[in-house]
Amino acid sequence: MEKRTKILATLGPASHSVEVIEGLIKAGANMFRLNFSHGSHEDHLKVLNNIRTAMKNLNTTVGVLQDISGPKVRIGDLKEPFELLRGDIITFLKDEIVGYKEADKKYVVSINYPDILDKIKVGEYIYLYDGTIRARVIETEDEVKAQIENHGILSSKKGVNFPNTVIDIDVITKKDEKDIAWGVENKVDYFAISFVQNAKDMQRARNLLGDYSGKLIAKIEKFDAVENIDEIIESSDGLMVARGDLGIEVPYYDVPTIQKMLIKKANSVGMPVITATQMLLSMTQNERATRAEISDVANAVLDGTDVVMLSEESAVGVDPINVVTTMSNIIAKTEDMYNYGKQTRFEHLDEFDKIQSAVTSLADDLGADGILALTSSGKSAFKMSRYRPKTPILAFTHKKRVLNGLNAIWGVEPIAIIKESQASKMFQKMLKELDKKALLNKNGLYIATVGYPVGMPGSTNTIKILTPSEIEYYLNFSAK
Repeated sequence: MEKRTKILATLGPASHSVEVIEGLIKAGANMFRLNFSHGSHEDHLKVLNNIRTAMKNLNTTVGVLQDISGPKVRIGDLKEPFELLRGDIITFLKDEIVGYKEADKKYVVSINYPDILDKIKVGEYIYLYDGTIRARVIETEDEVKAQIENHGILSSKKGVNFPNTVIDIDVITKKDEKDIAWGVENKVDYFAISFVQNAKDMQRARNLLGDYSGKLIAKIEKFDAVENIDEIIESSDGLMVARGDLGIEVPYYDVPTIQKMLIKKANSVGMPVITATQMLLSMTQNERATRAEISDVANAVLDGTDVVMLSEESAVGVDPINVVTTMSNIIAKTEDMYNYGKQTRFEHLDEFDKIQSAVTSLADDLGADGILALTSSGKSAFKMSRYRPKTPILAFTHKKRVLNGLNAIWGVEPIAIIKESQASKMFQKMLKELDKKALLNKNGLYIATVGYPVGMPGSTNTIKILTPSEIEYYLNFSAK
């Protein structure tokens, strides 16, 4: 079944071979995520090479997203796991220690970012073990003491969250700097920046890219990121609704409304948005998704997300290909009731918005088989996608890197590289590439867009309707 919403699949031990990656692409995966919270540069390079081998074998293109791990706050080592009960007192020291049980109902620990302890106030909450254990701060004078409010078992190196505290730490660690340099060297398409707090964090990441034109995705997983979302959007190329940590940082009942708000804001400016975490989590172990998970994916699609993401399900799950097939089927069926044609929903941000709005309206009104979009920077395809046309956007670019990056854009199918500069030869090349991929309906109708001067971003200024007779003419065209 055809779909317009894209799938981002995380690769891991269950899915990093060329054979499985090819199966994931055939099942509907459009992008692959390399999770730099785990693995070495050598391991990730092997997986990246496997992705590119699969692309070559299938004569297709997919995007690669490098997920930068960021400054995850964690408990230090413990002598042994603590069984914490309601009413127990846990003390956080600034010195690095091995955590221990001090007395009955009293425990002492350290964290890997001790400066955060100076920012905490009485009455604020600390969440341990990635949100499963809640503690309320009761003292902050010489050391931070908190009272446990629910039962849980805490072990070494587990995550810590501060949902009421602006911690203001550098979100790009020394490790991240090396990881981003690796991504630049190996030409990944997207960099996902973790624990973003404000625009300054994204600007810091942008500086690390240097002259490389990779796209930056801001992962929205902190409460202060939600508060600063407008400035973050201005400094980013895309958003990720990272519902894992976000669900700890904000009240659980706020997550759905925040998801919808983020997607709406991204849609309004034509920015890709990824919805992530626990979408089909039960399929990590099971053959079938739960009804709630199916509805979750469907609702993200109807909200307007560009991409839905798989994590454990495809990285370590029992059947990654089945998971992607399931997600593809949910998306395709949901898109039967999708609210297409949003040309009148958004303001035109510049004069080129008017052109792309007109192109998508024309294509839908004529019932075209496709919009052939030749784009130098990818910008015109982004702008067309913003209006959510029912007509597929078949994208051609002058650069492979631009083509790969379009895999994150709703409704856009990257097709091929175009080197020609003469209009007739460009139309011919686009049609022949579609024919080669068995995507061309020779008796159909297409809307083609190109720009002059060729290769200049934002120069789309020619719209041509290709009828069956013109398709035949261009397929057989021979320049004198």
